[in-house]
Amino acid sequence: MGKKVFVIDINKCNGCHNCQIVCKDEHVANDWSPIAKPQPDIGQFWLELTERVRGTVPKVKVAYRPHLCMHCDKAPCIEACPVEGAAYKREDGMVILDPVKCTGCRLCVEACPYDVIFFNEDLNLAQKCTGCAHLLDDGWSEPRCADACPTLALQMMDEEEAQELIAKGEVWRPELKDEVKPRVYYLGLPKKFIAGTLYEPVEEEVVIGASAKLTAADGKVLTVETDSYGDFWFEGIDDGVYDLELKHSGKVKTFAGLDTTKEDINLGDIPLT
Repeated sequence: MGKKVFVIDINKCNGCHNCQIVCKDEHVANDWSPIAKPQPDIGQFWLELTERVRGTVPKVKVAYRPHLCMHCDKAPCIEACPVEGAAYKREDGMVILDPVKCTGCRLCVEACPYDVIFFNEDLNLAQKCTGCAHLLDDGWSEPRCADACPTLALQMMDEEEAQELIAKGEVWRPELKDEVKPRVYYLGLPKKFIAGTLYEPVEEEVVIGASAKLTAADGKVLTVETDSYGDFWFEGIDDGVYDLELKHSGKVKTFAGLDTTKEDINLGDIPLT
């Protein structure tokens, strides 16, 4: 069996929560030992659909991201486990916490940098996403979450076949990429934006087709035009400090030192005076 990776396209995810629901359906009240004991009814989401809302009304963007075990090649949970074989990586790349061998020491829970290992008080053991390894062993090509995704936003793929997507993808918490080597790759992770609406205060009309130029601290320049609603969007920009120039019919409006380090910037309604 070749190694598997998860490839998740945020641009395709519509927030239906199917992945989260079927994960509960597969694991609550079902004993898949030695892969996993039953997941509790409440308190654990081995796959959780997170929501990120950016900006303020009327410039708002919403993105959904499935958050699950990253099945790291250098998994901290395996390194932290004192019991031989209680935490291990399969040939297909899935990291498993053996519910039979687990002693409930919780060291793996503390070691996980992604906060995706849960502790079951009733069973006295650590639990997490298994990649539905029990189904893979039964002939399935993908876990329940991927099977239930209506937009194919969430896929499990053979690593060799996914190389092109992996090259385009990002990992969650990129500062950990080399340290733990996660096997979940995201496409389209939301980045920052600068947006606003330009209008003519005298005529009380939005300004269509105005030039908007954004200059980064390193000199990189991005340009767009205001649309039929007077809106301009600079999307997918990196954290940093930017200068903005808005120009139309000989009139110029400027903003200096727009800092996206902490949050997106919605300039709201901007009078062109």
